Amino acid sequence: MASLLPSMGIAIALLMGVWLMRKFSNSPPQVIATIPPSVPHPLSQKLEAALPQRVLLLHRDGEQFRQSINTYFSGQARDVVQAAIVRPRTADEVATAVHIIKEEYDQQSTPRHDTENVLFAVRGGGQAPVASSATARGGVLIDLTHLREVTVAEDRQSVTIGAGCVWVDVLRVLDSMNLGVVGGRSAPLGVAGFTLGGGISFYTPRYGLACSNVLAYEVVLASGEIITATATSHPDLWTALKGGSNNFGIITRFTMHCFPSTPIWTGSVFAPGFEITKALNAFHDSVQRQADTEVDLFAAPPITCYTYIQAVRLRVITIQLAYTKPPEQPNKWPLFWQQSGFLRLWRFRSTHSVRTTTSAMEENMNRDIVGQRNSFGTTTIHNDLPTILAAREIFDEAMGSMRKMKGVFFTMFMQPLLPSWVGKGDPNILGIRESTEKPLIIVTMSFTWASAQNDSYVESVTRQIIEKIDAVANANGTGHPYRYLNYCEKWQRPLEGYGETNLQFLRKVGKEYDPDGLFQWGCVGGCKLD
Repeated sequence: MASLLPSMGIAIALLMGVWLMRKFSNSPPQVIATIPPSVPHPLSQKLEAALPQRVLLLHRDGEQFRQSINTYFSGQARDVVQAAIVRPRTADEVATAVHIIKEEYDQQSTPRHDTENVLFAVRGGGQAPVASSATARGGVLIDLTHLREVTVAEDRQSVTIGAGCVWVDVLRVLDSMNLGVVGGRSAPLGVAGFTLGGGISFYTPRYGLACSNVLAYEVVLASGEIITATATSHPDLWTALKGGSNNFGIITRFTMHCFPSTPIWTGSVFAPGFEITKALNAFHDSVQRQADTEVDLFAAPPITCYTYIQAVRLRVITIQLAYTKPPEQPNKWPLFWQQSGFLRLWRFRSTHSVRTTTSAMEENMNRDIVGQRNSFGTTTIHNDLPTILAAREIFDEAMGSMRKMKGVFFTMFMQPLLPSWVGKGDPNILGIRESTEKPLIIVTMSFTWASAQNDSYVESVTRQIIEKIDAVANANGTGHPYRYLNYCEKWQRPLEGYGETNLQFLRKVGKEYDPDGLFQWGCVGGCKLD
């Protein structure tokens, strides 16, 4: 199941850039998938017989295939053509598909953990930029799009969410009831991948990560059995799913804690690139204040983005600030943010206002980059100002070598993750509380470009930037092994950053619930245990 931040909450970093690109140049055309001729997949007949009206076939349903593929966020995912798409409407139908796929898997002589020769994949929101996150090249895709339930419990303490939901589906329901949930910050972001990878939210300082607020998971196991994992029923699996990605089964339904909520104060500050040193100083200071003496749990994690817009050779800063209740003076910034250096930045404009969470999520969405080629890559450092400034210098240096590419945005964005936040809610498997008491900074590269011929080059540059930042952090003693799974590129191994004890626990749970390794070797996507 794929997930995306900031997801694509970092699209907020591009809003000003898109406006400038529209003003000074033509945006590159959106990629539209084309369907090559093919032969039927060997599982097609079995799937159609068991699930009539639920299967799209590549050689037969060209137009519907095109429509399905073109709902992926990134161009790379749209390039990948599956042979068959199963679109179940119930957990029982998911179980039927898994049972048929497992029979095929059992007949294989060797595992097929190969993104070019895939047995199956699972798609939740389809927002992750890595092509292999939720696509099955030449294989079967289980598309959970139709699992869109949003049901609030009678006591208003929890909400049950279908795994095919995106967060705006959920928030539209909850906003109308004056309720909130620890969910995503961008409208098209999928619930499933975001939550299985951890999930940083506006509400994380108050309630912890999304994964630590899941009360129950409905899971289809490799055997086809449907179980519910809670703190008292299958508790090891319940814990493993709190950051363990798609290694144990297909989640069809999440039941999450919800809470009374009000409109929130949120928006973005847009500033010229020459203010970047001031912006990073303000970012560092605000994180340290949260960690030390001025804890304000309503101050959401700030996101500071530094974007290079190739079309106009311009650098732009975008800073997302939020406060999860209305300020006492509606026309002024909340006191915590008034006292930060962000207010003193010279800026083009600011979009802050009091609004519903749904409205805030819809602002954090940029339709202009949908269908373009996108990638992430991430690392983690301590909240150390010299290391933060060095990361910016490394990013600037790399951008100089990429100026000849066409139709591109390059963004470095930073956001904090405090161990005290991660410790709230139910225990998770991320290992942060066990490894440090210092505030962490998630440093992420996000690239958007037009041409497939630049894919390998962008991946190479992303990797070089991250390796250089890691080298500086290690030399300064300010590095940390945790990697936020939802921002990782395909070559990164975030589960190793959870610590050896937690990794061994995840492997033990994997062997218990998927002894033949269907989700390790037959299912592409996510981050695997081996």
